[in-house]
Amino acid sequence: MAHPKRRTGKSRRDKRRTHCKSVIPQIALDYVTNEYHLLHRAHWHEGKLYYRGKILFDKTSVGGV
Repeated sequence: MAHPKRRTGKSRRDKRRTHCKSVIPQIALDYVTNEYHLLHRAHWHEGKLYYRGKILFDKTSVGGV
């Protein structure tokens, strides 16, 4: 039986075991705006920044440009 002369390193072993995996992004429906967005990400809707159904930032109420 063949035996390796040297021990295989962790990085070499992990490079061999890894594969290119593409994952479909998880999309959720916001129950307040009824708009689709990426999970765990804030999203804009009509000048307002929403996260988990709450308004984080409102462009319309801020004065200026």
